Amino acid sequence: MKKKLVTTALAVLAVCQLQAVSTAKLKEAVATVKAVGGEGRGNVAASEAWRTLSQAEAGSLVVILSSMDDASPLAANWLRGAVHAIADRELAAGRKLPVAALRKFINDTERNPRARRFAFDLIEQADAKLAKSLVPDFINDPSVELRRDAVQGVIDAADAAKRNGKKDDATRGYQKALRYARDVDQIQKAVGALREFGQTVDVPKQFGFLMDWQVVGPFDNTEREGFARVFPPEKGVQLGGAYPGKEGEVKWQAFTSEDEYGLVDMNTALSMKKGVTAYAFTEFEAQAAGPAELRLGSKNAWKIWVNGKFVFGRDEYHRGKRIDQYHLKVNLKAGINTILVKVCQDEQEQPWTKEWDFQLRVSDSTGAAVLAKNRRPTPSAALNPPKGGKKGY
Repeated sequence: MKKKLVTTALAVLAVCQLQAVSTAKLKEAVATVKAVGGEGRGNVAASEAWRTLSQAEAGSLVVILSSMDDASPLAANWLRGAVHAIADRELAAGRKLPVAALRKFINDTERNPRARRFAFDLIEQADAKLAKSLVPDFINDPSVELRRDAVQGVIDAADAAKRNGKKDDATRGYQKALRYARDVDQIQKAVGALREFGQTVDVPKQFGFLMDWQVVGPFDNTEREGFARVFPPEKGVQLGGAYPGKEGEVKWQAFTSEDEYGLVDMNTALSMKKGVTAYAFTEFEAQAAGPAELRLGSKNAWKIWVNGKFVFGRDEYHRGKRIDQYHLKVNLKAGINTILVKVCQDEQEQPWTKEWDFQLRVSDSTGAAVLAKNRRPTPSAALNPPKGGKKGY
């Protein structure tokens, strides 16, 4: 009997050691995948690491999803592929996915938004009925990827009410959809329906788009060197000052966006240029001190400063543009906060490279608008845009 107990204990110890090794290998494989870089750097090692990850048990799914928090877009693609391989294999074999752990992961709103959406997709594969029951809870989720389905459910219900002649129910539904929507097609759907009912919809105020700016430029961006170059506005904004620009002296000038999505179009403000840089400045009077988010959309290279402190920037061009494309966490002080945006245009001449603009709004962590005390009334052109006219998005 004693010999049997010793043998059993050794077997348990061996299993524990095997699990520890497996965990170590999993962590090593994740680290290898996350080290992958552009132009094929690290692809060979990542391919081998991906095979290791794809052979992991279903219990490792949340570990791999969690590793997407600080993964590059390229690395995240590798990690998603491994998760797909694991889930497909387990489901094909008739085994269950760790639904409870996946739900817990989704409920952690600090996790990567796309990873949380991916976890939801796995639940949908494992238990479609459960997944459907979860959707309404995502209506105010910080993840745009998750809230979209919840918003669509509200729009569908409003559409049904409209077809059945229940105007009041439809109106409330479209208003709710507009309050929570972040994707342009859903926003436009709700806005269009409300305007059909004769309502004036203040889209800029609804989302907190910043409309009133001072702009200056153009400065030089030949060979894209302007992004790193420090021009006078970065040393301190003096609205009454004049600076040497690319084509002569430049001064600050007022610019108010008349776009319902708050588009600040430098081609309109400064005339269409290529190989140039410009700045936009505004003062945001916060109701109270506290955390907030700047949410920016732009297909140009850009940098942002708040109260003279650099927040973030992207030296990329023409990769697409959408509302809330970038989320920048900031701390606002009570009273006046200064916001300076640098936006660069490259020298490409293709038609799809002409846009030189950005859109910026202030929100809380869920995307609800944070409005300034000094906010001016929305321009009438943004309240009643022409049908078929130019849209910021």
